[in-house]
Amino acid sequence: MAMVCLTDFEEYAKEHLSKATWDYYAAGADECCTRDDNLLAYKRIRLRPRVLRDVSVSDTRTTVQGTEISFPVGIAPTAFHCLAWQEGEMATARATEALNTCYITSTYSTCSVEEIVAAAPNGYRWFQLYMYRDRKLSEQLVHRVEALGYKALVLTVDVPYTGKRRNDIRNQFRLPPHLKVKNFEGVFQETSVPEEYGIPANTLDPSISWKDIYWLQSITHLPIIVKGILTKEDAELAVKHGVQGIIVSNHGGRQLDGGPASIDALVEIVDVVAGRIEIYVDGGIRTGSDVLKALALGAKCVFIGRPAVWGLAYKGEEGVREVLQILNDEFRLSMALADFDMAAQGGLQDDDGTNLEGFWPELN
Repeated sequence: MAMVCLTDFEEYAKEHLSKATWDYYAAGADECCTRDDNLLAYKRIRLRPRVLRDVSVSDTRTTVQGTEISFPVGIAPTAFHCLAWQEGEMATARATEALNTCYITSTYSTCSVEEIVAAAPNGYRWFQLYMYRDRKLSEQLVHRVEALGYKALVLTVDVPYTGKRRNDIRNQFRLPPHLKVKNFEGVFQETSVPEEYGIPANTLDPSISWKDIYWLQSITHLPIIVKGILTKEDAELAVKHGVQGIIVSNHGGRQLDGGPASIDALVEIVDVVAGRIEIYVDGGIRTGSDVLKALALGAKCVFIGRPAVWGLAYKGEEGVREVLQILNDEFRLSMALADFDMAAQGGLQDDDGTNLEGFWPELN
């Protein structure tokens, strides 16, 4: 069957992955209201197309943190890619290298950061980081990825504790014995402490605070991007603490159920940041028109999580490349049909006709 849209990959993955693996990837917190609203929020937004403007030539390139990528879609940090495909994150890295876009490698990768770099030595990569009770764990990871040529740190700030994912609890989800969280291989000694997603429970530090941004800045020269901002108040604090970017994110609806959809939170954050740092968004992007809507509302780039895993489940590296290429093609088509000028004002409407005037950022 020809894979025409991202839903085709989702259906394939649901059919071919084990129930426990599918439930892990698909999981949202509690009743999954926020997870589902990430998708519904995009459907509530309407494009306001302009007509009779020359769209015979289009250019989807943009820059993130000063580096040019081919189009404004990257891979969000998602864990355990080897559950979906044997080569896991190495295949994901090769696909993003081939499409010349950004791959945010997860701390919870089932391939090590060294293996990922060896698989795609010319790829453009950021590294997603958590804060651990033992700060040396975080510091060692930072030094490893900086030495390997990762170009930014993405600090996830919305996980003082792991959200309650009911199906994972029902399934008693565990990594199979042949897979490990490779970045921590040999770090943790045998212990009676229960395991949580591949490492001992209670390893994450719930006391993380804004002062930890300063600590991170003291140990690295890499740009710091905070992931998990959903309010204008926290966005302003992020700017004041000197970060270089924000990913507007609710963790795919896997943390606090009942929070806003990421795209709904984007508008107030763009407004308060007012161009001082770059803003990105993840959660719920399934079509090229979703990408267009996010950029028209002020995002510099979007990141996809679950669709990359679906691509892996389909055909590994080739599947991820197909997912990215479909989004690229749909994005280019949506741009043309909406008659967006790259540097001109764009506009959006909600279902009730409320004007959501945005801007179209420069992409070249």
